Amino acid sequence: MKKLIFGAAAITLAMTSACQNNSGQNDEADKLATEAIEIHDEIMPQISTFDKHGIFIDSLLENFPALKAADADLDTVEAKEKFHTLKENLASATDKMMVWMKEYKRDSTDIDYQRAEVDRISELRTEFEQVTYDATNVLAPFKNE
Repeated sequence: MKKLIFGAAAITLAMTSACQNNSGQNDEADKLATEAIEIHDEIMPQISTFDKHGIFIDSLLENFPALKAADADLDTVEAKEKFHTLKENLASATDKMMVWMKEYKRDSTDIDYQRAEVDRISELRTEFEQVTYDATNVLAPFKNE
């Protein structure tokens, strides 16, 4: 009888320990998921600015003769190339955010998955920062503000 009670106690202790380990893993996964969402929430609002930049680029390209008339020194080939590249980069960053949001599994308890997603959204934040910097530099000379 003592062996049975001791065995049951050992099983209970092992299960409790396993549950606590899972709880710790769940806490770590949840912490990482929260970090990923915080980064998402930080950069997501920039998409509306990216959309506005795209519209502005379109208007610049449509009115290119007027830009050239206003600035005779404007290198039209270089300017058009910069506008097109910037517009592609804005769209690419936006598309990557949409894909990340569609694919991300917030409720996953897999720590490696959540860590990888934090890395992935962090890389996207870096890309957003670069595109924002590029947009500021490329578009600033053409804004009448």
